Amino acid sequence: MPASELIAKTATEIVALLKAGDVTTDDLLDALEARIAEVDPAVNALPTLCFDRARDRAKAMAERPVAERGVLAGMPVAIKDLLNVAGVRSTQGSPIYADTVPETSDVAVLTLEAAGGVIYAKSNTPEFGAGANTFNEVFGRTLNPWDTSKSCAGSSGGSAVALATGTAWLASGSDLGGSLRNPASFCGIVGFRPTPGRVAHGPGALPFGTMSVEGPMARTVADCALMLDAMSGRSPVDPISLEKPARSFVDAVAARRAPKRVAFSRDLGGITPVDPEVAEIVERAARRFEDMGCTVEEASPDFTDVQMVFQTLRALAFATSKKDLLTTHRDQLKPEVIWNIEVGLALTMEQIAAAELARGRLYHRVRQFYDSYDLVLCPATIVPPYPIEQRYVAECGGHQFSNYIEWCTVAYGFTCASVPAISVPAGFTASGLPVGLQIAGPPRGEAAVLAAAALFEEAAPWAHTLPIDPRGPRG
Repeated sequence: MPASELIAKTATEIVALLKAGDVTTDDLLDALEARIAEVDPAVNALPTLCFDRARDRAKAMAERPVAERGVLAGMPVAIKDLLNVAGVRSTQGSPIYADTVPETSDVAVLTLEAAGGVIYAKSNTPEFGAGANTFNEVFGRTLNPWDTSKSCAGSSGGSAVALATGTAWLASGSDLGGSLRNPASFCGIVGFRPTPGRVAHGPGALPFGTMSVEGPMARTVADCALMLDAMSGRSPVDPISLEKPARSFVDAVAARRAPKRVAFSRDLGGITPVDPEVAEIVERAARRFEDMGCTVEEASPDFTDVQMVFQTLRALAFATSKKDLLTTHRDQLKPEVIWNIEVGLALTMEQIAAAELARGRLYHRVRQFYDSYDLVLCPATIVPPYPIEQRYVAECGGHQFSNYIEWCTVAYGFTCASVPAISVPAGFTASGLPVGLQIAGPPRGEAAVLAAAALFEEAAPWAHTLPIDPRGPRG
């Protein structure tokens, strides 16, 4: 099969070909290597490649019966450069770790490999995943393939761009302030933040943390469900990790169970400004649920105190995990990371306690909201892709944001509520840039979110426009 045909197929189709013996992992690696050489220089999504390691893994897997090769059956997977991959340069986007080659892999990588994934590349990320624009001092900028003068967002920007340009069928990401959902929205792909514990990760400094999670990214919802099946499961390395659900996420997507009543909000009850064109596109997308026989009502959970909760607990995490770097490598840290660590170090016990208590109240309000609504629909990002030279979005609708991450409030509201949320392509701006619809479900409601996202994807004529060749700046 020609490489171009393979690149255009979905991950679900590729796995079916692998299981049928119609293609080999080596065939796929050859196709990816050629595609990366062709398009990645224009976008810089996958700066670290490990094809020799991948081919060694493929050879070992080929010696096992097909039934024993896992749900991914030898599918190549790109890994965000915040996760360690044994024997592969793993930088965290930081010059401090620019030459680090770990001896062991993160448990999320081991889980994917046990499920039949073959790691062939590391995707670019901002330093330590801080900031929703993918650039760093090690590898430089990753550009949006829909318009290479624009940001691809972040922090899982390299993974999103690789998917959009056909240099990946599946890619990992992580999400604290929207880092799976922001780049998905900007690049026209699917990014899913699952429930904390759904994907085991570590070892890390904060094993009991519930703000940051690992999750899947793909070109389609079905592919995203496939990868989540491969990533899910318990591990003793992660004390909050969950057992695999009895029913697979692939089956939940195939069943296509429609929600009965959903809430739509342009701005989650006024907690953030939203670009009018983005709001209009997302509202039109949300109204498609009415065509599915679903009741769509304008409503939002109560996100009172979300700024205080998120900014405090994020800063606390930075201070706890990165304070030593401030002492030993301050000159190598970007300004935003220094600021976040210093804010965390200045926190008082009263502030931390207030944030924890407010998060508890926020969770219960959101949980109770889902007694009345199956899902919440809203923008995944508040603006379309912005110029790559901007480090972050500083203003929207006349509102000046107080720091580099506040523009992501529409995403991190659901982070604080600890519920699953996905970004799916919703349409394009007048200038042809992607916009994502965010679908958030109840606690541990991944199956419902994926099923609804798949139904929406079926109804959306732009959902299968990938992969694309990188496109230069648009007038």
